[in-house]
Amino acid sequence: MKKRRLLLAVALVIIIGLPAYFCMDLYFFANHSADLTAPQKVIFRISSGQTFNKIVDNLFSQNLISSMIKFKLIARINQSDRKLIAGEYEFSTAMTPLGIIKQLTDGSVRLHRLSIPEGFNIYQIAENVEAAGFSDKQSFISTATDEEFVRRMDISASTLEGFLFPDTYYFSNDVSPQQIIAAMVARFHQVFLPEWKVLAKEVGFSVNEVITLASIIEKETGVASERPIISSVFHNRLKRKMRLATDPTVIYGIKNFNGNITKKDLKTYTPYNTYMITGLPPGPITNPGSESIKAALYPADTKYLYFVSKRDKTHYFSSTLAEHNRAVRKYQLRRY
Repeated sequence: MKKRRLLLAVALVIIIGLPAYFCMDLYFFANHSADLTAPQKVIFRISSGQTFNKIVDNLFSQNLISSMIKFKLIARINQSDRKLIAGEYEFSTAMTPLGIIKQLTDGSVRLHRLSIPEGFNIYQIAENVEAAGFSDKQSFISTATDEEFVRRMDISASTLEGFLFPDTYYFSNDVSPQQIIAAMVARFHQVFLPEWKVLAKEVGFSVNEVITLASIIEKETGVASERPIISSVFHNRLKRKMRLATDPTVIYGIKNFNGNITKKDLKTYTPYNTYMITGLPPGPITNPGSESIKAALYPADTKYLYFVSKRDKTHYFSSTLAEHNRAVRKYQLRRY
């Protein structure tokens, strides 16, 4: 009788104890990392269509989990096994299985930085995008110059030149050219204030014309304080129906420009040669920042019609041609 009672007691301990031990062990696994002694960063990738079993196998082989069976059980218990999102993740071997599951189901993918300086044109931006490993430059250019895509971006222009707002962006490694461009244009729409649209109408400019003028201002000076003054020169010339005569527009119209503008270039007709056409060129020549856009809308109150580089990033401004010619002799020809 005593032996039977002992066996029954042992059986009860096993029946009650084993599930309790199993639960405790599973709980411990879920809330403790695979490696606390020497944590390492791990870049982990899930491809589109990859199976759950393959994902778990990769987690184990990269030392992110210590047991595939336990990880599968936890994921299936909380119904996460079918919710893992493809992408590139940055993990640590110090992370717990529950932390890994949460990141994989949240889609908290690793983001890469893309910096676009003010004054870059579409082609320069495309090179940055390719260098950052997001997209080949030709795909980017093709998308940014696709008129149907441009219309979908709510831009009244033939290309997105001028509307790819210069800023620092963060994207996952599988981002498409369309997504990159959409983010840049969305940033433009955010920066271009409603009151700026109203002001543009009041001065008789379309948004495209404002950005075109801003893009020229952006290329003409690297000194922020000069932007409203440069803008005033162009506004004054436009009012008088004088040609803008600005080199950056000429350069933009030259295919495969070699870096050296010549007299022949200035006398060769293109839609962007403002030495030959009257008014603004047909579109922006670069992607301006907010300060250049603001300067285009809020020019300084001056009578200046000319400016010449002083070779120190600043300019000398003149109201008459005679004064301008003297400044050219002084600062460009070095004749005093």
